[in-house]
Amino acid sequence: MIKIELPKPDVVIYQREQVVKDGEVPITPFHGFIDFHKITREKGGFFLFYNKANEVLFVGKARKIRQRIKKHFEDNVSPVRKYRDEIYKIEVYEVEDAMEREIYETYAINKLRAKYNIEKVFFE
Repeated sequence: MIKIELPKPDVVIYQREQVVKDGEVPITPFHGFIDFHKITREKGGFFLFYNKANEVLFVGKARKIRQRIKKHFEDNVSPVRKYRDEIYKIEVYEVEDAMEREIYETYAINKLRAKYNIEKVFFE
């Protein structure tokens, strides 16, 4: 039997408001998140969206993580388009190998029972 364990996330961001201090430039929030700059533009990986109750809402993967996550907030075809307001926390895992991303995504969807994933679901 193959044993799979999710690694520790490389980046975790939360919905929050910026507390502007003297000399700081205000950051325009993107759907309540102000820390998108912490997510890599260049690397691939997978990501998990959570709600405030720390339930996994959606698991996805991408060759360029930041662009894909942002697309989920902008697309009209995203599986989470109706539930964007529920997303409170985003965990990002940088994984360059496409096969590893695929394995981790499928594992996370089923092990953590992602609420809004409709593909690759093997639990009922």
